[in-house]
Amino acid sequence: MADAEIYWEGQSGKEYLYWIHRIGTFFNNDPGNYIYAKEVEPGSWVALYIGHTASLQNQLADPEKDACAKRNGATHVHVHTTRAGEARRAAEQADLVAKWEPACND
Repeated sequence: MADAEIYWEGQSGKEYLYWIHRIGTFFNNDPGNYIYAKEVEPGSWVALYIGHTASLQNQLADPEKDACAKRNGATHVHVHTTRAGEARRAAEQADLVAKWEPACND
């Protein structure tokens, strides 16, 4: 079960609703977007890696990105399902990365 929800705003100004989970949470086999994050003060988060996947059930980030996020203090993953297709998931990822410039996104 998610701890809470959060809206992440993209560079475009669009807001995306995510559910906050501890890293290691088991997810269903649904496509979606995700953000490895750390809480810097109650309710204030820093994005460390932003990605998308065809299956939230699989390992979210490749091992290098996963290790980078954890090395930088990630304790939670923010997720939501996105069934609108690969192009939509990639566009959302790009919009969020453009605004937040996460440490582990190239």
